[in-house]
Amino acid sequence: MPVINSIISMFSTKRLSQIEFFKENPIQVQRDTLVELLNEATDTEYGKKYDFASILTAEQYRERLPIIHYEELAPYTERLMNGEQNLLWPEVITWFAKSSGTTAAKSKFIPVSKEALENCHFRGGKDVISIFNKLYPEAQVFNGKTLALGGSSEISKTNNNCRYGDLSAILISNTPFWANMMKTPDQSIMLMSEWEEKIEKICDTTIKEDVRSLAGVPSWFLTLINRILERTGKSNLHEPRGHQLYPLPGTIQATAARSENEVSRNVQRIGRILRITG
Repeated sequence: MPVINSIISMFSTKRLSQIEFFKENPIQVQRDTLVELLNEATDTEYGKKYDFASILTAEQYRERLPIIHYEELAPYTERLMNGEQNLLWPEVITWFAKSSGTTAAKSKFIPVSKEALENCHFRGGKDVISIFNKLYPEAQVFNGKTLALGGSSEISKTNNNCRYGDLSAILISNTPFWANMMKTPDQSIMLMSEWEEKIEKICDTTIKEDVRSLAGVPSWFLTLINRILERTGKSNLHEPRGHQLYPLPGTIQATAARSENEVSRNVQRIGRILRITG
């Protein structure tokens, strides 16, 4: 087993046990998580409005809180963006994910707390790495770099402490330093707002890198990959040219080569799971 894989295994043992528990007790875990979140938000303005302190079950939560649209939460978001706090969540919120504005032709701003980043997005990434490492202990994915491709962010015009942008930009801006050591390109390039210039800069800095994995929006990567192939004159990302261009580990290649029937079966399984848990 490669050294990096061994280190990951050492730190992920406890988490893998927790994941197994989640798989075996999904309903209990979901109910416990709901109560934990309600307790945390009890003293917020929204928590007091609906008396979170007295909600003890998922059934009470459904009865107490109405189903609402974004427009009904927008006033809280606007107040948060102007500097007010303890409205929806007790932690100070300064980051907001900006949607593409597909509904009513307006962008939506979603508050993103540090706890949401740590306990949802970053933990999800760590879990994927832990599970992959367990399934493929001999894989060479972690011996190279991860090519990260994200959006951009900007400072609010009404509050200098407020930043908003693509969720990917928020994740990149808050990524721990140790994770950045395994990524390419430099964060300043990842967060560039001018798309065409960003693509060229990424090509300039990563073509000769030993990239083993990709992290970002798939549709954006299609544009980047096509440009990389144009500039190198190659037909695919792992075609040799003295060294491999973005070499793919055997396990990844095998996964990509699964039959259409197997992929179809997996999609059907996911559909059944969603119907059961929905």
